[in-house]
Amino acid sequence: MPYMIETFDKPGEHDLRLATRDEHLAYLEAHKKRLLACGAKLSEDGQRASGGVYLVDYETREEAQAFIDGDPFSRVALFERVVICRWRKAYLDGACHL
Repeated sequence: MPYMIETFDKPGEHDLRLATRDEHLAYLEAHKKRLLACGAKLSEDGQRASGGVYLVDYETREEAQAFIDGDPFSRVALFERVVICRWRKAYLDGACHL
């Protein structure tokens, strides 16, 4: 069953996010077969990210945890908090999966 991972950046770490972004994107590319969707949570003006949401296709919570632990953003301690929960794929790309 898929998992949703929501991350929350530590306040004031925008420069750390930018400095690590290319490595983070390369990590996502290397794991794209497991990504159902992912992206940054943005400020209203779209100029700053404050965390992200990942919908990942893993069978266990431990696998989802290992995925986010391996993210370069985790390695540089960007996140203040990470929430992982099981996710039911009801609709995706306009298609019903129920």
